[in-house]
Amino acid sequence: MFHKNIKLVLAVLLLATSVWQFTESNTGNGIFLILLTIVPIFLYYKNEYILMAFLQLRKQNFEGANKWLMKIKNPETALVRKQQGYYNYLQGLMLSQTNLIQAEKHFKKAIELGLSMDMDLAVAKLNLAGVALSRRRKLEATNLINEVKKLDKQGMLKDQIKLMKDQMKKI
Repeated sequence: MFHKNIKLVLAVLLLATSVWQFTESNTGNGIFLILLTIVPIFLYYKNEYILMAFLQLRKQNFEGANKWLMKIKNPETALVRKQQGYYNYLQGLMLSQTNLIQAEKHFKKAIELGLSMDMDLAVAKLNLAGVALSRRRKLEATNLINEVKKLDKQGMLKDQIKLMKDQMKKI
Protein backbone atom coordinates (compact mmCIF):
# COMPACT_ATOMS: atom_id res chain seq x y z
CA MET A 1 0.00 0.00 0.00
CA PHE A 2 1.27 3.39 -0.92
CA HIS A 3 0.71 6.43 1.27
CA LYS A 4 -2.13 8.65 0.06
CA ASN A 5 0.26 11.44 -0.93
CA ILE A 6 2.43 9.08 -2.97
CA LYS A 7 -0.67 8.04 -4.93
CA LEU A 8 -1.34 11.68 -5.80
CA VAL A 9 2.28 12.28 -6.83
CA LEU A 10 2.17 9.17 -9.00
CA ALA A 11 -1.03 10.40 -10.68
CA VAL A 12 0.55 13.81 -11.39
CA LEU A 13 3.69 12.17 -12.80
CA LEU A 14 1.63 9.91 -15.05
CA LEU A 15 -0.41 12.87 -16.25
CA ALA A 16 2.75 14.90 -16.94
CA THR A 17 4.26 11.99 -18.85
CA SER A 18 1.03 11.72 -20.83
CA VAL A 19 1.21 15.38 -21.81
CA TRP A 20 4.85 14.91 -22.82
CA GLN A 21 3.87 11.92 -24.99
CA PHE A 22 1.19 14.03 -26.70
CA THR A 23 3.77 16.76 -27.45
CA GLU A 24 6.08 14.11 -28.96
CA SER A 25 3.20 12.99 -31.25
CA ASN A 26 2.84 9.64 -29.46
CA THR A 27 -0.93 9.84 -29.13
CA GLY A 28 -1.43 6.16 -28.27
CA ASN A 29 1.03 6.33 -25.38
CA GLY A 30 -0.58 9.55 -24.15
CA ILE A 31 -4.06 8.06 -24.13
CA PHE A 32 -2.81 4.93 -22.37
CA LEU A 33 -1.06 7.01 -19.70
CA ILE A 34 -4.19 9.11 -19.13
CA LEU A 35 -6.17 5.90 -18.61
CA LEU A 36 -3.43 4.62 -16.31
CA THR A 37 -3.70 7.84 -14.27
CA ILE A 38 -7.20 6.76 -13.23
CA VAL A 39 -5.81 3.87 -11.14
CA PRO A 40 -3.88 5.88 -8.50
CA ILE A 41 -6.70 8.44 -8.33
CA PHE A 42 -9.23 5.65 -7.71
CA LEU A 43 -6.97 4.09 -5.09
CA TYR A 44 -6.62 7.47 -3.40
CA TYR A 45 -10.33 7.45 -2.62
CA LYS A 46 -10.80 3.68 -2.25
CA ASN A 47 -8.01 1.97 -0.33
CA GLU A 48 -7.01 -1.38 -1.82
CA TYR A 49 -6.76 -3.15 1.55
CA ILE A 50 -10.20 -1.97 2.61
CA LEU A 51 -11.61 -3.18 -0.71
CA MET A 52 -9.99 -6.60 -0.18
CA ALA A 53 -11.38 -6.73 3.38
CA PHE A 54 -14.88 -6.03 2.04
CA LEU A 55 -14.47 -8.83 -0.49
CA GLN A 56 -13.46 -11.22 2.29
CA LEU A 57 -16.46 -10.13 4.38
CA ARG A 58 -18.71 -10.84 1.44
CA LYS A 59 -17.47 -14.43 1.58
CA GLN A 60 -18.06 -14.47 5.37
CA ASN A 61 -14.30 -14.90 5.88
CA PHE A 62 -13.72 -12.77 8.99
CA GLU A 63 -10.15 -13.99 9.46
CA GLY A 64 -9.22 -13.03 5.91
CA ALA A 65 -10.83 -9.62 6.28
CA ASN A 66 -8.99 -9.05 9.54
CA LYS A 67 -5.72 -10.06 7.87
CA TRP A 68 -6.21 -7.39 5.19
CA LEU A 69 -7.11 -4.75 7.77
CA MET A 70 -4.00 -5.53 9.83
CA LYS A 71 -1.86 -4.63 6.81
CA ILE A 72 -2.89 -0.98 7.20
CA LYS A 73 -0.30 0.72 9.37
CA ASN A 74 -1.18 4.14 10.85
CA PRO A 75 -4.69 4.51 9.42
CA GLU A 76 -4.87 8.11 10.68
CA THR A 77 -2.13 9.26 8.31
CA ALA A 78 -2.32 6.71 5.51
CA LEU A 79 -6.05 6.97 4.84
CA VAL A 80 -8.45 9.70 3.75
CA ARG A 81 -11.18 10.63 6.25
CA LYS A 82 -13.91 8.45 4.66
CA GLN A 83 -11.47 5.54 4.44
CA GLN A 84 -10.75 5.95 8.15
CA GLY A 85 -14.50 5.74 8.72
CA TYR A 86 -14.70 2.48 6.78
CA TYR A 87 -11.58 1.16 8.51
CA ASN A 88 -13.25 1.71 11.89
CA TYR A 89 -16.53 0.31 10.55
CA LEU A 90 -14.80 -2.91 9.49
CA GLN A 91 -12.87 -3.11 12.77
CA GLY A 92 -16.18 -2.74 14.60
CA LEU A 93 -17.71 -5.55 12.57
CA MET A 94 -14.75 -7.79 13.37
CA LEU A 95 -14.80 -6.97 17.07
CA SER A 96 -18.59 -7.26 17.40
CA GLN A 97 -18.08 -11.03 17.37
CA THR A 98 -15.82 -10.98 20.43
CA ASN A 99 -15.48 -7.64 22.23
CA LEU A 100 -18.57 -5.39 22.34
CA ILE A 101 -16.88 -2.53 24.22
CA GLN A 102 -14.14 -2.14 21.60
CA ALA A 103 -16.67 -2.62 18.79
CA GLU A 104 -18.79 0.20 20.21
CA LYS A 105 -15.79 2.55 20.16
CA HIS A 106 -15.01 1.67 16.54
CA PHE A 107 -18.61 2.09 15.40
CA LYS A 108 -18.90 5.49 17.10
CA LYS A 109 -15.66 6.63 15.50
CA ALA A 110 -16.82 5.36 12.09
CA ILE A 111 -20.05 7.35 12.39
CA GLU A 112 -18.09 10.41 13.52
CA LEU A 113 -15.67 10.17 10.58
CA GLY A 114 -18.47 9.48 8.14
CA LEU A 115 -19.54 6.66 5.88
CA SER A 116 -20.51 7.42 2.31
CA MET A 117 -23.38 4.94 1.99
CA ASP A 118 -26.58 5.21 4.02
CA MET A 119 -26.80 1.44 4.35
CA ASP A 120 -23.36 1.25 5.98
CA LEU A 121 -24.33 4.03 8.35
CA ALA A 122 -27.56 2.19 9.16
CA VAL A 123 -25.70 -1.06 9.90
CA ALA A 124 -23.22 0.78 12.14
CA LYS A 125 -26.05 2.42 14.07
CA LEU A 126 -27.94 -0.88 14.29
CA ASN A 127 -24.86 -2.52 15.80
CA LEU A 128 -24.55 0.38 18.24
CA ALA A 129 -28.21 -0.11 19.16
CA GLY A 130 -27.47 -3.79 19.82
CA VAL A 131 -24.56 -2.88 22.08
CA ALA A 132 -26.70 -0.29 23.92
CA LEU A 133 -29.43 -2.89 24.33
CA SER A 134 -26.99 -5.43 25.75
CA ARG A 135 -25.83 -2.80 28.26
CA ARG A 136 -29.47 -2.00 29.19
CA ARG A 137 -29.51 1.52 27.72
CA LYS A 138 -33.01 1.34 26.31
CA LEU A 139 -33.45 5.05 25.46
CA GLU A 140 -30.21 5.19 23.46
CA ALA A 141 -31.13 1.98 21.64
CA THR A 142 -34.58 3.37 20.78
CA ASN A 143 -33.09 6.57 19.35
CA LEU A 144 -30.56 4.61 17.28
CA ILE A 145 -33.23 2.26 15.93
CA ASN A 146 -35.34 5.25 14.87
CA GLU A 147 -32.32 6.65 13.01
CA VAL A 148 -31.77 3.26 11.37
CA LYS A 149 -35.40 3.25 10.14
CA LYS A 150 -34.84 6.62 8.46
CA LEU A 151 -31.60 5.45 6.81
CA ASP A 152 -32.95 2.06 5.65
CA LYS A 153 -34.74 3.21 2.50
CA GLN A 154 -34.75 -0.21 0.81
CA GLY A 155 -36.13 -2.01 3.87
CA MET A 156 -33.23 -4.47 4.05
CA LEU A 157 -32.92 -4.19 7.83
CA LYS A 158 -36.61 -4.60 8.69
CA ASP A 159 -36.13 -8.05 10.22
CA GLN A 160 -33.20 -6.92 12.37
CA ILE A 161 -35.10 -3.84 13.53
CA LYS A 162 -38.11 -5.98 14.45
CA LEU A 163 -35.84 -8.38 16.35
CA MET A 164 -34.28 -5.49 18.27
CA LYS A 165 -37.70 -4.10 19.19
CA ASP A 166 -38.78 -7.52 20.44
CA GLN A 167 -35.67 -7.70 22.59
CA MET A 168 -36.39 -4.19 23.92
CA LYS A 169 -39.82 -5.30 25.08
CA LYS A 170 -38.20 -8.03 27.18
CA ILE A 171 -35.99 -5.53 29.00
